[in-house]
This record gives sequence, C-alpha cells and structure tokens, in this order.
Amino acid sequence: MNTTSPRDPLDARDRPARLTVGVVGAGRVGPALAASLQLAGHRPVAVSGVSDASRRRAAALLPDVPLVTPAEVLARADLVLLTVPDDTLPGLVQGLADTGAVRPGQLLVHTSGRYGTRVLDPALRAGALPLALHPAMTFTGTPVDVQRLAGCSFGITAPEELRLAAEALVIEMGGEPEWIEEEARPLYHAALALGANHLVTLVAEAMELLAKAGVSAPDRMLGPLLGAALDNALRSGDAALTGPVARGDAGTVAAHVGELRAHAPQMVAGYLAMARATADRALAHGLLKPESAEDLLGVLADGTRSTGRPAGPAPTDDDEEPGEPR
Repeated sequence: MNTTSPRDPLDARDRPARLTVGVVGAGRVGPALAASLQLAGHRPVAVSGVSDASRRRAAALLPDVPLVTPAEVLARADLVLLTVPDDTLPGLVQGLADTGAVRPGQLLVHTSGRYGTRVLDPALRAGALPLALHPAMTFTGTPVDVQRLAGCSFGITAPEELRLAAEALVIEMGGEPEWIEEEARPLYHAALALGANHLVTLVAEAMELLAKAGVSAPDRMLGPLLGAALDNALRSGDAALTGPVARGDAGTVAAHVGELRAHAPQMVAGYLAMARATADRALAHGLLKPESAEDLLGVLADGTRSTGRPAGPAPTDDDEEPGEPR
C-alpha cells in the first residue's frame, strides 16, 4: 500500500537530506520556493532583501526567518536560492565567490530561465554544487504561489552527478522536472517569454480596446473566450487557429487596422506583426488558402486594402465554429 502524500511523493530513502535553506533576493520567486521546501521538511534559516516590498514578502511567506546580508545567508544555509534578476546573477555569483562566502559542498541554486549552470562556475571552483531550477510559472509574490507550484514544470540544468538531487528537490516542491541542456537554455527561455509575457501584453491591450468600445466588464467578456482559445491551442496547436486572418478576410483586417490607427495607434505595429505570423502559420498548415491570401498579405504589408477585389470566397459553415470571433 502506497502511503506517500501527494505533496511529498518521494520515498524517504530517495529524498535529499533535510537541508537548511537560504534565499538571496526576496523577490516574488525566492520566498515562495523556500516556503514550498519548508512544507517538504527543509528549514529556511535566512533571507536577504533590500526593498520594503522584498521585506514584506519575506515576512509573509517566511515568518520568523531572519533578514540578513547575502554573505550571512550563505554562512547559515546548506542550500542557497539565488533568486535575483538575470542581469544581476553573474556579478552576484562572482562577488560571493571572490569574497569567500561560498562553502565547499554547498548547494547553490539559481532560478534564472536564461542561464544553465555555467553562470555558477565561479562558485563551482570554490567547491559549491551548482543547480539551475527554473519554475515555468508567473509569480505574484503572495502565498498563492506556493499552491501553484503543484504540477508546475521546472527547467532543470545540472551536472549529471547532481541530476537526481535536482529532480528530487523539484518533486518535493510539487513540480515536474524537465531536463534542459545548457546550450538550449536561452531558446527555452525565449519560448516561455514569448508565450507568457507577451500573452499578458495581448490580454491587457484587448481589455483596453474593449473598454474604449464601451464594454463595461472586459475581463468577464474575455475570460471564457481566452480560456477556450488557450485550451484549444494547447490541445491542437495550429489547427486551433481561427478568426479573420486564418480565413483570409482582408477587408475585416483592414477595418481593424483603420480602427486601431484612429483609437490606439500604438497597437498597430503589434497587431500587424501578430497577424503576419498568424497568416504564415495558417498558410503553412493549409488553413489559409493561397487564393484567399493575396489581398490579406497586401493589407498586412502596408496596413491598407491592396486592391478593390473581393478577398476570396466567404467561409462556409464548415470554416468556423458558432460564436467564433469574425
């Protein structure tokens, strides 16, 4: 009979030893990961943070854990989470190594999506054990983040001899380990940024336009539509493409561009760029017929209707789902 809890799915013999945990950089990520490790039986002992917001986050997620300097965090902890901005990370690691703060045998974990373990080489030379554990999730800096880690994928990069330890830590936090080679980290991170960060921009712009159009609750209107679109995209990929670009409705797209120029000119370039990318994918996957694409591509080239000809045949009932945005 398996009595392992969902939160701690590892047999005790497979779990890493209980560790003291420190956090350098109390942004949105570090305190949440430390709190999650605490639920798995590890013990947060120190956190560093400079801003008032960082200190508030640390107090909320890691109550009674002392705020100290980065060097003191390393002096107290067996496992140190370096949760600082990407551009800050190399200098921080070099500085900690140069000042003798790194201890041999210490687990040094960064959470940057951009970097693998090579950025930790100065600490490796000082005897540290380097791990790159990047949670593929957006963080709010509140306790809800700890709950959201359940089922979250982590991009892992580590020396082969530390791979099992890295995977065990992720599983203890409720996450799903996904191995990423060192050379693939920038591409991996670009993919996540394209999907998650740009999604926020697209949704915010859509809500802004709906408000300009007089919609009283843009979030309520978009919620079901975007939820279904995301679900369809994850299930079906390019086959889920819908809307006027995928149908080749050049006149509709031209009207969109005209309205954007009048009411939100700062959004025109983004709309055209995404529409071109959508048209390319729709053509490549046979959703957009070449004969319907000529006028559409003309619109996307200069933002106006390129000819006065009809933009291809009207779609039949088989071309779209009821309620689909036209």
